[in-house]
Amino acid sequence: MAANPQTVVDLVSTAAPRSGWLGAILRFVRQRPLGAIGAAIIVLMVAMAATADFLAPFDPLATDYGAMLAAPGAHHWLGTDAFGRDVMSRMIYGSRTALMVGLGASFLGAVFGSLIGLGSAYFGGRVDLVVQRVMDVFFAFPVIILALAVVSILGTGVGNVILAIATPMVPRCARVVRASALSVREMPYVDAARASGFGHPRIILRHMLPNVTAPILIMATAFLGEAILLEASLSFLGLGVNEPTAAWGLMLRGAAVEFAETAPWMAFFPGLAISLAVFGFNLFGDSLRDALDPRLRTQ
Repeated sequence: MAANPQTVVDLVSTAAPRSGWLGAILRFVRQRPLGAIGAAIIVLMVAMAATADFLAPFDPLATDYGAMLAAPGAHHWLGTDAFGRDVMSRMIYGSRTALMVGLGASFLGAVFGSLIGLGSAYFGGRVDLVVQRVMDVFFAFPVIILALAVVSILGTGVGNVILAIATPMVPRCARVVRASALSVREMPYVDAARASGFGHPRIILRHMLPNVTAPILIMATAFLGEAILLEASLSFLGLGVNEPTAAWGLMLRGAAVEFAETAPWMAFFPGLAISLAVFGFNLFGDSLRDALDPRLRTQ
């Protein structure tokens, strides 16, 4: 029985976008293998966080005082900590905390930084001068010092840690977005929007923002790895996530010097997880920047 020509056309048109996405992914893997490795690490981390309830062999908060500081073995694959909690289960659930803090901080930092950068570039003049001087004040402090100051004021907890880590990202994103928005502001379609009587919010959000999404996406992706590292640093110092929440930084804090010789697995495995996560996000962020920057494209 002959196929209906219209059906064939519909099937081809439906399959075309899928093949386009698949082709783009394959080109990305072929042209940027390091970025593909980073993406694979990110996908593995996301899958581990999403399936933690089924993947973790034990309750991450359950204590077993009869198995304190147990070495890695058949029952506890990665050993236990000083409270008898399973290290592997806490690492799996710790990926949720890392992603929650990293994604939340990156989202907030990108949103507020983008709005500040767009507004500074659009209005220019004294507004741009004042905003950039305020951003310079934030740039004067190292990232970890600024995060420590914010979390010291707000207190500990996941929500406050997200705000503390997002604060250093705001001036960075604002500076990058402003640089891109300065050229977009001079485009004819922006002048046409002004001449048509559109308000400032509409011009900024509908005509300027879509043309600076690439640097925003790059900044947010690149900052994810740094946000995970900052969360681990704050938790290690006792100013981040509170016990008994499963978090990689808290696990490192629990593996203090007194357990370095008797239970080295308490520090080795969480440290390895943090290193792989930061490594994966940095690789993917650098490759994404190269793929989205027209000056760095190979094709």
